[in-house]
Amino acid sequence: MQRVMSAGMIAMVVLWGLLSPDSLDRVLSLLLASITRNFGWFYLWVVLGLVVLAFFLAFSRYGDLKLGDEDEEPEFSLGAWFAMLFSAGMGIGLVFWGVAEPISHYTNAPPGIAPGTPEAANAAMRYAFFHWGLHPWSIYGIVGLAIAFFQFRRKSSALVSSATEALPWKVVQRLSPAFNVLAVVATAFGMAASLGMGATQINSGMHVVFGVPVGVAAQAGIIAVTTALFLVSAVSGVGRGIKWLSSGNLVVAALLALTVLILGPTIAIVDTFTTTLGSYLSEFVRMSLRMSPFRDSSWIGDWTIFYWAWWISWSPFVGLFIARVSRGRTIRQFIMGTVLAPTLVGFAWFSIFGGAALYMGIFQGVPLVEAVRADVSTAMFVLFNALPMGAVMSVVATLLVLVFFVTSGDSATLVLGMMSSGGDPNPSSRIKIMWGVLVSAIAMSLLFAGGLKAVQTATIIFALPFSVVLVLMAISVTRAIDQDWQADQRKEKNLRKKMRELVKE
Repeated sequence: MQRVMSAGMIAMVVLWGLLSPDSLDRVLSLLLASITRNFGWFYLWVVLGLVVLAFFLAFSRYGDLKLGDEDEEPEFSLGAWFAMLFSAGMGIGLVFWGVAEPISHYTNAPPGIAPGTPEAANAAMRYAFFHWGLHPWSIYGIVGLAIAFFQFRRKSSALVSSATEALPWKVVQRLSPAFNVLAVVATAFGMAASLGMGATQINSGMHVVFGVPVGVAAQAGIIAVTTALFLVSAVSGVGRGIKWLSSGNLVVAALLALTVLILGPTIAIVDTFTTTLGSYLSEFVRMSLRMSPFRDSSWIGDWTIFYWAWWISWSPFVGLFIARVSRGRTIRQFIMGTVLAPTLVGFAWFSIFGGAALYMGIFQGVPLVEAVRADVSTAMFVLFNALPMGAVMSVVATLLVLVFFVTSGDSATLVLGMMSSGGDPNPSSRIKIMWGVLVSAIAMSLLFAGGLKAVQTATIIFALPFSVVLVLMAISVTRAIDQDWQADQRKEKNLRKKMRELVKE
């Protein structure tokens, strides 16, 4: 029944997009504007609450509880585990926005800051850290922790609905099947939108390097090729294809960043990281709860609220995948690995690419502002053209996006397979292939119909009801963690009592 409902909702939106893309875009844009205007405050409070909860669980008395049996060891090494969760979470997004977002904020600054000024450059970097730092990873981390805790400690199914089992309210249990439907729909649309956006950047990279024309036909071909690649990877299993590709891609990304750090304005990049980290920490609470009720500005809604909704809509996919590869970790290890470590990596990435772009645009006249205004997918390649070995870095970056594309795709097909087969952690190859082909078909059909923007908007809209589910999951897992900790304390107390009795005898 849940599978039919999910497929029906997906089919309705896809058919609407094919038959009347303008109508779909208009309706969904109105809905999105209404949600960001009327519920923006709700997103801000929910996401900040998840950040606080993540750090509380990591550094509290609950941090040593294991996601699994007490004698269980992690399935994957620390490096492979981090590479997989990072690649699935936002690897492709960092490549796409690493240059484009800071430049965008510099030319269209947050409210109260004059664009094109040094203050705008500082704010641009601070908000890039903010949008890609602790907040999104806390969303992913809490969803992943909730699913992993109930799956590995309570032996429940790997489903979003299982993560609300500790709640005492019967109405939640009756509604829980709908949670899984929302998760499937959000994941399918999110992946389809990601395929469309990723294809545009790969197409831009191929145009720069090989002269391939930019257009729908080339992007459709890219989607077809990447789909075939991520299906091969998905069928080979988590322990082979996904792990190997993720680990290799993380090394390539690190080498690319190191190259830009060395060949670019090194001192300016280091200064950017230092200054931005300080301003991010000092402005953390203010940015986390910032709205603009007394300004006629849509900046917060267009960027921060939009991002928070986007991360929430992706959280069932990323959370389920993170849970799948995290058995045997303690809660403290899990939070440190899924929240703090990728945040620091993201800060370094934006400092290198965003810092270099701002410095070279301001002081060396590199036309990055014009590139972002024309097409954000070309921004990174314009930066490379201004550096030594630019052509080589453009080739590497294009391959990097392609492989991040593949790792996101095979992770998504695995998760969709799990959700549509009752939480089976190892769904059959047939189910994974079915979902991979379906998501690819959604992206391609809407690409031809010009409706990819509408699908992206639809994904964001699904975030509002799922944000309520997210709150329920957070409450449920906190209750369950406390219950298990109390039970462990009672067991330990009884064991000590028996040991004392044995000693007396």
